[in-house]
Amino acid sequence: MSSPSKRREMDLMKLMMSDYKVEMVNDGMQEFYVDFHGPNDSLYQGGVWRVRVELPDAYPYKSPSIGFVNKMYHPNVDEMSGSVCLDVINQTWSPMFDLVNVFEVFLPQLLLYPNPSDPLNGEAAALMMRDRPAYEQKVKEYCQRYAKPEDIGAPPEDKSSDEELTEDEYDSSDEAVVGNPDP
Repeated sequence: MSSPSKRREMDLMKLMMSDYKVEMVNDGMQEFYVDFHGPNDSLYQGGVWRVRVELPDAYPYKSPSIGFVNKMYHPNVDEMSGSVCLDVINQTWSPMFDLVNVFEVFLPQLLLYPNPSDPLNGEAAALMMRDRPAYEQKVKEYCQRYAKPEDIGAPPEDKSSDEELTEDEYDSSDEAVVGNPDP
């Protein structure tokens, strides 16, 4: 077993032993979901988010890809894709960090201390700077609507592009665009 795959396995086991609910995708250890609870004393307290984690082949030398599955209203989280704008994950990642750091330090810090000057969600950033009470109310509404603990295992409302197409959806009329086959 190579060093990066041993490290991946060790970090994943450490995360599971830290009382995080981890759900593997397929049989590999490169893609999984983690149930993440909003930090205490934050606007996100009481909310539970499903976070998708992808570990690159070069992990821990290359940072994991992190994204929220259920919606979150936050200046540094893209509302549609769930992507996270966090320097320590995107630019300053170090092999000294592990998955537990992501869930016990980096993500809680992001939620406790949003950075509206470097937004992925411009609307949330503008509202936070312009009208803090309205921003806080919207965060709480999103938590109640999208981050209820009982909804965490429910399928998302709209289809993802990864789902298989039904026969009717698959049978689009591309033939008309391409033309008739040669005789």
